[in-house]
Amino acid sequence: MNAIKPTWPAPGAIHALVTTRQGGVSHSPYDTLNLGDHVGDDPARVIANRQLLRAYVPAEPIWLKQTHRIQVSTPDTRTQFSSKPYEADAAVTNIPDEVLAIMTADCLPVLLSNADGTVIGAAHAGWRGLCDGVLENTVSEMLKLSHQSSAANIIAWMGPAIGPESFEVGEDVVGRFQECGLHDMKQCFLPISNRPGKYLADLYQLARDRLKRAGVESTFGGDLCTVLDQGQFFSYRRDGVTGRFASLIWISS
Repeated sequence: MNAIKPTWPAPGAIHALVTTRQGGVSHSPYDTLNLGDHVGDDPARVIANRQLLRAYVPAEPIWLKQTHRIQVSTPDTRTQFSSKPYEADAAVTNIPDEVLAIMTADCLPVLLSNADGTVIGAAHAGWRGLCDGVLENTVSEMLKLSHQSSAANIIAWMGPAIGPESFEVGEDVVGRFQECGLHDMKQCFLPISNRPGKYLADLYQLARDRLKRAGVESTFGGDLCTVLDQGQFFSYRRDGVTGRFASLIWISS
């Protein structure tokens, strides 16, 4: 199995990795390491791919049913609602060896840790989730798990997502962010020449804006485009029918 390790100054107890599309058993168009069980792939091959991943993490990942909303799965809610997969677009924990996982194929995965490595988070941040506050909610739930932490002591790493050269949006998306109080519209949305009402959106910059609003100043990553790098990543915008890769984070015991 091929994987990418985030480059960020996370504490020694924090481990993270991002799978690629390489090293699995799925056939085209899910070739080969598809981890999504909701995209039309052979379920047996998805199970086999998840078993390949299991050798790299200390426990079975907490798989979420992601719905482009802002619900955060916490240790308490996972105890109260034991049915799986948990319906949420982010997860937090302070429990060692509990593996948080976000699956994407263009949306932005964001991994977070506090300064002492005792609380972590993972968020699925598409443009809807960013606009509605999924990152702010994730930071808020992390702080509830460690009363000694502050948002200023949290660092974030932004994983592979559709890059600013590939993410075309319309005025509806721009308007939504105007309504939710985006600080720097010009830096996040570049008008496309000769195409009125069309813009190139910078998902990474949008995430930085929302993280800063939540009090998180230290952000890393944001340089891997799923659309342009067909060899490593699945991309829904590029391919339509495709697989999903995972961004995972855990605290070592």
